[in-house]
Amino acid sequence: MKISLVSSLADPGGSTIHEALLSFLATPHEPYPLERHELSHHRVRERLIYQDHLDRDMDADLIIFLSRHSSVNPVPVLTVHVTGNMTSADFGGRARSLAPAAPAWMHAVLRGLSANAPPGYRVAYEVTHHGPSELSTPSLFAEVGSTEKEWRDTAAGAAVARSVLSAEPADCISLIGFGGTHYAARQTHIALNTRGAFGHISHTREVTSLDAAMIDQMRERTGAVAAYIDRKAIPGKDLARLEGLLSERRIRPLNEGDLMHFGDMSWETYMRVLSLAEQIVPGCRVNLHGQCPDGQPVKIDLDPLLLEEAWRCSQNEFLDGLDTLPLIRLSTQKKPVWPSFITIGENSGNVLHDLISLCVNIIRRGEITFVEGDHLTVCRHRFDPGRARSLGIPPGPLYGQLMNGCTVRVGDREVTPDMIRTRSEKRIHIPGLEKFL
Repeated sequence: MKISLVSSLADPGGSTIHEALLSFLATPHEPYPLERHELSHHRVRERLIYQDHLDRDMDADLIIFLSRHSSVNPVPVLTVHVTGNMTSADFGGRARSLAPAAPAWMHAVLRGLSANAPPGYRVAYEVTHHGPSELSTPSLFAEVGSTEKEWRDTAAGAAVARSVLSAEPADCISLIGFGGTHYAARQTHIALNTRGAFGHISHTREVTSLDAAMIDQMRERTGAVAAYIDRKAIPGKDLARLEGLLSERRIRPLNEGDLMHFGDMSWETYMRVLSLAEQIVPGCRVNLHGQCPDGQPVKIDLDPLLLEEAWRCSQNEFLDGLDTLPLIRLSTQKKPVWPSFITIGENSGNVLHDLISLCVNIIRRGEITFVEGDHLTVCRHRFDPGRARSLGIPPGPLYGQLMNGCTVRVGDREVTPDMIRTRSEKRIHIPGLEKFL
C-alpha cells in the first residue's frame, strides 16, 4: 500500500508532528507497522484545508494529513477525522461535498492517540467540518491542538507521530455517525471500546439539513455498513426524520450495546443473523449479548413457561445473565424477549444449557420452589382482599401489616397472614433438571 504523509509549511502543529515522525524513522528502531507500506513525505506551502485535488499529482492509496487543530474553546487535544462539508464550505473544499474516508485507519490512529497522549490532553474524533473535500484518495487528518502552545509541544507532536507510525487497521465495522458536539464524544467512546470505526460524522446542528443525497454520500464516502445515532443529542422531531431517512436508504442503525457485544462476528454473519431472526419473528429487533463468535447462526428454543417465570422474577438479573452468554435476543415493541434465541456456531447445546441454568437459578432465588424429578414447581402466595374482608378486616393499614407477614388483631380475633393468602402453583417440565441445579 502506498501512503503519503502530508503537512504544511504554514502549519506549526503539522510541522511539529512531521518532524517528530521523521526523527523516529531516522533513529534505529524495530520496524513500525506503517513501514510495511511504501511511504512518501510531502510538504505543501498553503494550508491543508485548501488542498483540493492534491492527489492528482500523487501516487497514493491513502493520505494522512498531519495538522494543527484550532478551536474557539481551546483545550489540549489530539484528534482524528475525515474532511468535507455537510452544508456550506466555510473552511475550504466545496459545499455539500465529502472526501473519501478511511475508517479502519482512523480507528487505529485514534486508539494510538488514546494510548500515547501526554497528560492533560484529550483524545477525540472530530465531526466532518472542513476541506479539502475534492479528493479521490481516502484520507484522514491527525491533529494536535488547540493553541500555539500545543502546536509547538514536542511531546504532543511525538504522540501523534507515534500513533500514526503504529497504526495497524483491524477488522472493523465501518459506520457513519449522527449527533453530538464537535468532538463526537459518544462516537469516540465507541471506537475506543469496540470494533466500530467511524468515517463521516454529522454534528447535531447539521442533522436538520441532511437529506437522502447527503446520507447516501456519507455512506458511500465512508464505505459504511451501518449507522450510529447519538439519540440523546438529537431533538425528537429531527431524530424521527433521520430514522425515516435511514430506513428509506436501508441503512441499519446499531446502538452502543450492539457494538459492545459484536465480538468476533463478521458483518456477513450478522446479516445471516438478521435473516434468520426475520424468519423466526418477522419485524423483530435483534439484541446482541455476550461476545458472539463468527460462524453459522443457529436457532435455540427455551420453554416459554420457564422464560416467563424467570422474567417475572427479575428482568434485570435475566438481562445481565444474557450478557454473559454468546447469543442474540429477539424482541418486539410489545414483547421484550421471545422464547426463541439465536446463537453462533457449533456450541448451541452448551449455550442452551447455560440459558436454562440461568432461568432455573433466577426462579429458585426469587420464589419458593420444589423439585420433583424433571419438574420444577413454583409456589406463590398472594394477599386475598376478599378473605380479609370476610374476616372483618377493613382496608387500610392492617392490609399492609398482613402483606408484610405480621399478625393483626381485629376485636377478639387474631388474623395471621396465612389466613388471608391464596396459594398458586406452576409446574415446569425441564428434561434433565438435576444438571441445571
